[in-house]
Amino acid sequence: MNTTTPPVELDSGLALVGQVAMILVLIIALILACAWVFRRLGGLHPSSSKLLNVVGSVAVGQRERVVIVAVGETWLVLGVASGQVTKLHEMPAQALPEPVAQSFASRLQHALKQQSNPSEKH
Repeated sequence: MNTTTPPVELDSGLALVGQVAMILVLIIALILACAWVFRRLGGLHPSSSKLLNVVGSVAVGQRERVVIVAVGETWLVLGVASGQVTKLHEMPAQALPEPVAQSFASRLQHALKQQSNPSEKH
């Protein structure tokens, strides 16, 4: 008896693996593109309220923060911990200070200028 098996087509198997790999790459690219668009649009933030605004916050522990919230013409200083918000102080609203932080580029340029002119002090 002649029991010869037909040769297995290796090309069709490799082509199938290639198609699956391309589809996976396209799906991952689509997911990344959707994430980028979602980030650019700002996510699902509800419309900002004019009555309630977070003025500033600072971490005072691993899970604890002190937050200043503007409610109308009043500022509330709140202690925020896991599962708990405590009013620490209430005061009339004040004018917001001008932001002091500079961009990284301007700080780098200033540092390089100081390094090139060490006699100049600011």
